[in-house]
Amino acid sequence: MMDWSDRHCRFFFRQLSPHAVVYTEMVTTGALIHGDVERHLRCHPAEHPVALQLGGSEPVDLARCAMLGQEYGYDEINLNCGCPSERVQHGAFGACLMAEPQLVANCVKAMQDAVVVPVTVKHRLGIDSIEDYDFVRRFVETVAAAGCRTFFVHSRNAVLKGLSPKENRAVPPLKYDYVYRLKREFPELGIVINGGVETLQAIEQHLRHVDGVMLGRVAYHDPYLLAAAEARLFGDPPPARARIVQAMFEYAREEVAHGTSLRAIARHLLGLYHGQPNARLWRRMLSDAAMLAANRPELLLQAMQATEAAQAEIAAVA
Repeated sequence: MMDWSDRHCRFFFRQLSPHAVVYTEMVTTGALIHGDVERHLRCHPAEHPVALQLGGSEPVDLARCAMLGQEYGYDEINLNCGCPSERVQHGAFGACLMAEPQLVANCVKAMQDAVVVPVTVKHRLGIDSIEDYDFVRRFVETVAAAGCRTFFVHSRNAVLKGLSPKENRAVPPLKYDYVYRLKREFPELGIVINGGVETLQAIEQHLRHVDGVMLGRVAYHDPYLLAAAEARLFGDPPPARARIVQAMFEYAREEVAHGTSLRAIARHLLGLYHGQPNARLWRRMLSDAAMLAANRPELLLQAMQATEAAQAEIAAVA
């Protein structure tokens, strides 16, 4: 979710689901050690529970960055061992770390020694042509021995050469049975499944076998799925889209007053009316360069009113 799940996106997700844990985009250790810590780690109190996902492979650096995450109030530190992009590979972290489970274990141990919040790991099932279950079992076993208690498992291999990150999310086959088997063989660990989950029915099916479900791009493109899942799993009625827009308007008004561009917030809301009548009108208004240039948060309310008025007209005709 690099360049997607920034603090504005996470605040939006929280309006949809009070219970879900939200995750930052992957932040590299170099970005924190040599860059703008405030820009990378600033978060809103409403985001909690929120986890910081780190990218790196040096135990000392990861421990230092985990401490920064804890200082900024993050509830969990997650080490990314699943990203297949070439940019990440050049930094010797992400999915290529699965080839070095002992190094990952050392990284986890260093972070755990530095912080009191949980340290978790996100990873793939294998890399390149390594398809056997024993590869991922050994990885989990080794890292768990270092103290990691929760694993987020993307249910595909990562092909490090020959496939783009986008293709890596679709081309390697899904092997949910491998993830279910991990839970059976390591019942004491928290196993969270990820990859190809796009419906409420799929979420419920997976929860019969594992401890949690992680949603990625489907939550971004069809964010109201989070509200529907919240209602199904916790019994709370989903908030009306208009109420969510009102909350985002109030948030945007405060952010814009402090120098944030409305575009930085509005871009995350484009999918809110996904699948609804006149969703295109909503997207068009929130993508209009001239309207966004005015930097007036009222645009969110205007787009919502126009979209819902058009929906009411359609309903009246029907």
